[in-house]
Formats: sequence, C-alpha cells, structure tokens
Amino acid sequence: MAYDSNNIFARILRGEIPCRKVHEDEYSLAFHDINPQAPVHILVIPKGAYESFNDFAATASDAEMAGLVRAVGKVAAMAGVAEDGWRLLSNVGENGHQEVPHLHIHIFGGRPLGAMIARQP
Repeated sequence: MAYDSNNIFARILRGEIPCRKVHEDEYSLAFHDINPQAPVHILVIPKGAYESFNDFAATASDAEMAGLVRAVGKVAAMAGVAEDGWRLLSNVGENGHQEVPHLHIHIFGGRPLGAMIARQP
C-alpha cells in the first residue's frame, strides 16, 4: 500500500473534510471516529505523510515519534479512559486490515472490551 495524498486522513489534515477534533499539536491530530466501535473511539494520526506504522518507525524523526506517543497518552487521559483501561490498535497492511494508507492509532475504551483475538485451541 503506497501513500495516497488524497486519503481521507490527509484530506482531514488539510481541512478539506471536517472532524470532531479532540486534540491537536505540532505533530498529531486526534478526532472521534465516524463509526465508533466502543463508547470511546478516537483516532490519533501524525501530521506527516506516513503510510503505516512500519513507514513511521523507519522514517519519522525522533521528535515526531515522541510527539505521537505523547499525544496518544494525553488523548486517553482526556477521554477519561486512562484509569479504567483502554486499548490501542494500529492496523498495518493487508493482513492487518489497514483500510486507509495513513498511519492511524485507534483508542478504544469506555467499557470492558473483552479479548482482542479469540484463542485458538
């Protein structure tokens, strides 16, 4: 999957598509998912054009990495899920079911989430 500068998150970053913003700083933008899978479902994206976590880990600056990680923690606290627990998820590539070619981290919370992957016998 190659970076597509017209993907939905790139368009949100450019202000072409509105979002329900939760947090924004120099390195990241966080907003409510339009199809929430839990009472709290927020996406945190880097402002740089990074296709996936693989791309980000290989090419982002130390400042961008620290900024994104700090934003995820701050957003979880702001959303009120830090104390009771929450889930962080980033899908990567086809087998990981990544649908948008821009790194995005899901924050899920607000209820017990159960097991992430069913155990195989």
